[in-house]
Amino acid sequence: MIGIDDILRAVIADLHLVAALTAAIYLLAFVCAVREIMISRTSQGSIAWILALTLLPFPTALLYLVVGWKAFDDYATDRIRNGRAARPLRAKDLALIDRETSDKWPVQVKVSEVPFLSGNDVELLVDGKATFNSIFAGIEQARDYLLVQFYIVRDDRLGQELAERLIERARAGVKVYLLYDDVGSTGMPRRYRAQLREAGIQVAGFNQRHKFMRIYGPTRINYRNHRKIVVVDGEHAWVGGHNVGVEYLGEDPRFGRWRDTHVRVSGPAALGCALLFREDWQWATGEVLPAAPPESVATPGDQSVLVMGSGPADKLEECAIAFTDIIGRARERLWIVSPYFVPDTDIRTALFAAQLRGVDVRVMLPNEPDHKLVWLASIAHADAMMEHGVAVYRYQDGFLHQKVVLMDDQIATVGSVNFDNRSFAINFEITLWFTDKQAIDGVEAMLLEDFRRCRQVDIEEVRRRSLPMRFLTQAARLLSPLL
Repeated sequence: MIGIDDILRAVIADLHLVAALTAAIYLLAFVCAVREIMISRTSQGSIAWILALTLLPFPTALLYLVVGWKAFDDYATDRIRNGRAARPLRAKDLALIDRETSDKWPVQVKVSEVPFLSGNDVELLVDGKATFNSIFAGIEQARDYLLVQFYIVRDDRLGQELAERLIERARAGVKVYLLYDDVGSTGMPRRYRAQLREAGIQVAGFNQRHKFMRIYGPTRINYRNHRKIVVVDGEHAWVGGHNVGVEYLGEDPRFGRWRDTHVRVSGPAALGCALLFREDWQWATGEVLPAAPPESVATPGDQSVLVMGSGPADKLEECAIAFTDIIGRARERLWIVSPYFVPDTDIRTALFAAQLRGVDVRVMLPNEPDHKLVWLASIAHADAMMEHGVAVYRYQDGFLHQKVVLMDDQIATVGSVNFDNRSFAINFEITLWFTDKQAIDGVEAMLLEDFRRCRQVDIEEVRRRSLPMRFLTQAARLLSPLL
């Protein structure tokens, strides 16, 4: 029979355990708070973390490990070993640098750590059918190697078609590499990867060397690889907003038409895209892909392209710096298209200033959400734009997912970067920058057609929002640094 002494001893033992766990949590919270002070980029975000760690150490300390503890020194080291710093010298030797354009856009060049490269042929690809027809045609022509990278790869009709085409090339002797993001491609079954590996294709998840709960492992959940890159033989590359799934072809009844944009570049810029893939692959697998310097590089066109890779391994939030720069330089128009619009204080201030100096600032957003929380935060930020005179448009013909910016008649971008803190500071992203008239005119014509399929939001719509809706959007807005 259990006596009172036995019960007391059990309680005391449990209290010792509880005390030990409490002490460990407070110690962890203290370490996290000290680290946040030492690496702080913005006082607002750091103060929020420190207050939460102080007042509610559990579960804030565990949450900080997942979404706040940035540790990508290993990636930066791999990037140095890949010889990125030597690339401009090699480009100079091959007479590929567009020096005049590079001098005109020094911020973008310094952020990218590579110059504008001349001699490219550029094709704008509107929506999924045009994009994947172009990509699959390129894959069919591969003779040496294929580098394929997507944030999302689904095991559906489109995913199987991609697999079949990659397997065919692998069996023809082409070296094929597929890199996917573990978070974006959570639903990818093992058999999908197995069929590729059986054909000799190298397949890797971005986090496969950094599993959950290893040292620094939890941070990999928050810091994702959002890039979409396909490179064929170092001569042709495809970059943009599409992932691999039938919804990107407009075949998901929930979304209907999926409005997205990709771009094909043929020429020296394709080597810049291959460099980013090699950096990601080395960090993900530990394997250094062979990359013998080419004796010569084909120049099939006359357009200049800058390949900008950005991510949490950057010393500064360099993606945000590059986009803030073009907002500040805009004099006539600034058209921004993004499915997620959650800008930070600096970006908002720059947009307000552009509107005040008479720039035609327009923001095109989806009318319906795919991710409810981000959509609610986007409404709050868009409403603030409206209050300051910035024009906001809602796309009506399906779901809008493209990531495009057009500034004056000077520069345009197409890539994977959304206009939010996640793309600017947290995710690994890629952006292609174009300055030639042909590319600018193509982007302008495409966006003018898109604006015709939009409705412009008026200030009265903002003021008519119900109190519950205003509360939800403002509450979601508080989470902007994490969205």
